[in-house]
Amino acid sequence: MARNLKPKHRASRRFGENVADTVKSPLDKRAYPAGQHGPKKTFAKTSEYGRQLLAKQKAKAIYGLLEKQFKLTFEKAQKMTGDVSQNMLVLLETRLDNVIFKSGLASTHRLARQLVNHGHFTVDGVKTNIPSYRVKLGQVIKLKENKLSKNYWKNLLETIDKVESASWLALDKKNMTITVNSLPEGEDLPQNIQTNLIVEFYSR
Repeated sequence: MARNLKPKHRASRRFGENVADTVKSPLDKRAYPAGQHGPKKTFAKTSEYGRQLLAKQKAKAIYGLLEKQFKLTFEKAQKMTGDVSQNMLVLLETRLDNVIFKSGLASTHRLARQLVNHGHFTVDGVKTNIPSYRVKLGQVIKLKENKLSKNYWKNLLETIDKVESASWLALDKKNMTITVNSLPEGEDLPQNIQTNLIVEFYSR
């Protein structure tokens, strides 16, 4: 599986928020773009193309996707009815790895992707190990019982009561299942991604 190997802390400092997919933010140490001269007092004016490119790179970093995966998501959003910007966010949010992350069963997208890759979950009873699998309304994602013996799940079960899930997901902490009660919309969708600029970038 292809992975994004670019420096993630550097990206977080460029975007001004934690997109490094780590629990601890790299901005806690240095909250300014990389450079040998430290924080700069002035910045060159960013072109419209630059703003569009930055928005795309930021979204890719948040979800941990490479260009090919990200562009395919945009192209699929274009073919759907309704607003392309919202369609794209819904497609990104309903990826299986993101659902595991948003349910609270993984602290980062990277960990969620690893758990999916290693076959920890079933979707409607069928083993699914593809992070990009898109869940549908009403589907049930369940942790496989034979995985409960793993140290990760043993440790998580000790603090499971503190886990919080996205409002459109229902986490059954007793049976370790996630039910997709609705598709994300409105405030359920990330507010820090400028999808309008991404649409403009790919529509050039």
